[in-house]
Amino acid sequence: MMLAVHGYFDGEVFQPLEKTIAKPNQRVIITIMDDFVDERKTDVKRLEKIEQLCGSLAQYANKDLAQNEKGAWERAMVEKYGNI
Repeated sequence: MMLAVHGYFDGEVFQPLEKTIAKPNQRVIITIMDDFVDERKTDVKRLEKIEQLCGSLAQYANKDLAQNEKGAWERAMVEKYGNI
């Protein structure tokens, strides 16, 4: 089976623009084209990676301390500048 996947070279490695099913050490054929991707599209790829990481540290959260975070910014501003 062969599958065509669009991607780009970020200056260090080749990045796919869509989800791939390639496995480590699987052979690929890379064709270098004479056109360039829009940088905004590559930002979408980075955002997708960030979204995948969102919530990944939730297992370390201390639920008992979460209540202290509510209003923390407001309290810090009052402490720093006074209650205006």
